[in-house]
Amino acid sequence: NMFCRLKQFRGIATRYDKLKRNYQSAVALACIFLWLPL
Repeated sequence: NMFCRLKQFRGIATRYDKLKRNYQSAVALACIFLWLPL
């Protein structure tokens, strides 16, 4: 499940960013990081 994997990222799970665009970009980067086989 993608949401369970996103919870591994502490900043996303607790939403440290106050601005919406910063949070959205952090979620996008985390999704890219999880999607790419690194």
